Amino acid sequence: MSTVKIGTVQMSCVADKAANLQKAIEQVKVAAAQGAQIVCLQELFTSLYFCDVEDHDNFNLAEAIPGPSTEVLGKVAKELNVVIVASLFEKRAQGLYHNTTAIIDADGSYLGKYRKMHIPDDPGYYEKFYFTPGDLGYKVFKTKYATIGVLICWDQWYPEASRITALMGADILFYPTAIGWATTQNEATNTEQYNAWQTIQRSHAVANGVPVVSVNRVGSEGDMDFWGGSFIANPFGTLLYKASHDKEETVVTEIDLERSEYYRTHWPFLRDRRIDSYQPITKRFIDDEA
Repeated sequence: MSTVKIGTVQMSCVADKAANLQKAIEQVKVAAAQGAQIVCLQELFTSLYFCDVEDHDNFNLAEAIPGPSTEVLGKVAKELNVVIVASLFEKRAQGLYHNTTAIIDADGSYLGKYRKMHIPDDPGYYEKFYFTPGDLGYKVFKTKYATIGVLICWDQWYPEASRITALMGADILFYPTAIGWATTQNEATNTEQYNAWQTIQRSHAVANGVPVVSVNRVGSEGDMDFWGGSFIANPFGTLLYKASHDKEETVVTEIDLERSEYYRTHWPFLRDRRIDSYQPITKRFIDDEA
């Protein structure tokens, strides 16, 4: 397909998992009614962002993948003929958990999962307490409408992750996200942080010649104001859509997959890569102790 319509669901969440799942399903239906073919939900959309504290009770929020949520979403995807990108808290085994995104194809089938590779540990983002780093590597999924690559939130700061996923044949990079501002921060800091977040992801679109879709949550949770600002950038980093910072939005944006060919041939970054010179990138730091 030369074009594909992307639905982005930017929403707030509550403590009730069932209510969040139902809300997401309703918004998938809204997107499908507007012609969406692929719908991306935000990171950990079935719950509040629980990683703001270290609390063992929060492990009860996890579930198997495939499991209850993917089963329900599979029925929705089949009914609406849409692909769903669904970020969930995965319970792999007792004491072993991942931050995982499941991909449901338009016929309702479960295509597989991507487990978040880069796990942050910062004030308000205590993810290392909950999540084991992904061990499936980077992934692409051949859906009905496009071959998509999925990365998750903190992965978005790493050009290596986007490059590898693009080299695996992704037509589009998706980033389900949960990021916000501390309620104590000033406006200048907030603006600088959001601009950095958007800029790094738009740079992945440019460097790899593929569209980037980033979907964030909104609303206040504890000491965090999630900044929304979901967006879609074309293969040259131009914004095709940008959401507000404080409103729930379900929007459908059409992207032209053939533009990747245009940009990649006019600005041939992939052609000119010096792969023979990149071995040092596998070192933690390039010094005498490496």
